[in-house]
Amino acid sequence: MMVRSRYSSSNRGARRRFSCASLLFLVGIVAGAASVTWLWLTRHNVSATSGVPSAEQLSQAQAAFLRGDLSLTIALAREIQPDPAAPADIYDRAVLLVTRAYLYRGSSDYDRANDLKTALTLTTRAVQSAPSMPLIRVAYAFALAANGLTASAGESANAVLAVLPEHSSARAALAYAYSRAGAHDRAVREALEAVRASSDDTDRTDALRILAAAYNDTGDYPAAVAAIDEAIRLSSTLVPLYFDRALYALQTGDADAATVAYFQVLTLDDANVQARLRLCEVSTLLREHDTALDYCAQVTRMAPGWSDGWYQLGREYFLNGNFALAQSNFNRCATLQVVQDVPVPERRFECWYLQGQAAQILGDCPALLATYQEFRLMTADEPVLETWVYPPEGPPGCPTAAPIR
Repeated sequence: MMVRSRYSSSNRGARRRFSCASLLFLVGIVAGAASVTWLWLTRHNVSATSGVPSAEQLSQAQAAFLRGDLSLTIALAREIQPDPAAPADIYDRAVLLVTRAYLYRGSSDYDRANDLKTALTLTTRAVQSAPSMPLIRVAYAFALAANGLTASAGESANAVLAVLPEHSSARAALAYAYSRAGAHDRAVREALEAVRASSDDTDRTDALRILAAAYNDTGDYPAAVAAIDEAIRLSSTLVPLYFDRALYALQTGDADAATVAYFQVLTLDDANVQARLRLCEVSTLLREHDTALDYCAQVTRMAPGWSDGWYQLGREYFLNGNFALAQSNFNRCATLQVVQDVPVPERRFECWYLQGQAAQILGDCPALLATYQEFRLMTADEPVLETWVYPPEGPPGCPTAAPIR
C-alpha cells in the first residue's frame, strides 16, 4: 500500500510537471510560428492588418520604374490588390503604374508586343470593378489607345477630364488617343496642355513622349527631338525613350545621333536584340557593311525565331553581292513567317521576292520557280499590296515545263 501510495503521489506530480512544461513548450511554438508568419508577411509585403505594407510595395515599384527596371515594376505592382485597410488610392496608383510599365516595355524589344494586350486585359478588369476611379480610367484609356481602340480611349480619358479638367495624366491619355487615331495637330495641343499640367517627372515624361510622337507625325522633327530630349533628361533610365530619340534623329538625317541612342539602349540593356537590329540598319545606311553584318548576325544568334533578323541579314548579303547567303537567309525569313502563321497581309514580301532575285542571279531556276509559285499560291486569295508577276512562259532564262498560272 505504502509503495502504491508513494507511486501514485509521485506519478501525479510528474504529470503536473509534464503538463506545465508542455504548455510552455506549446506557447513557445505558437509564438515562434507567429513570428515567422509576421516575418514572411513583411518580407513579401502582404497586408496583414494595415495599408502600410502595400504602400511600401508601391514605393518599391515606383523606385524600380525610376531605375528603368520595368519587369520588377510589373512584378511588384501586380501583387497589390484592393485592400480596405490601405489608403484609398494605393491600388489605383498601382494599376496606372503597371500599365505604364507594360506600355513602355512593349516598345523596348522585339518580343514584348504581348505586353500591350496584357495591359488592356488588366485595366479592363480593374475598370469593371471600379469604373468611377479616375486613375483606373486613365490607365484604361492608355491601354485602349495602345491597342488601337482610340475612340474608346478618348471616351475614357474625357470621362475623367469632365470631372477633373486639370488631370495631367488624363490629358496625356487623350493626346495619345488622338495621336494613335491620326489627329496629330489635336494630339500636339492636348500633349502641350498635359506637359503644362503635369506635377511630377513621371507624368511629365509621359506627356513629353506623346508630344514628341505627335510632333514627329506632323513633320516637325526638330521639335520632336527637343521634346524627347527633355523626357530623357527627366527619365534617363527608360530604354524606349532612346528608341524614340534614334527615330527622330534619323528623320533629320542624323545617323550619328541615332547610333549614340542605340548604344545607350545597350548600355542600359546589353541583351537588347531590337537595338542590335537597328544598329545593323544604321550601319547599312552608313555603308559600313562589315559592321552591319556583325550586328545582324548577333540578332539571328540571339533571336533565331525572329524573321526580321534573317531578312535584314539577307538584305545585307544581297547588297554585298553574296547571293547564295542572301538566298539562304531570305528563305529562313519566309519559312519562319509561314511556320509562325503570320497573317499573309502582314508578311514581309521581300523575303520571297529578293530570295527569287538571288536565285535568278545565281541561275538557280528550280529555286526561283518554287519561290515564285509559293508566293503566288500564298497571295491568291489574300489582299496584298505587292505584286510579283512573270509571263506564263516563266521568268526570263528559266523556261517552265508547264505554263505558270
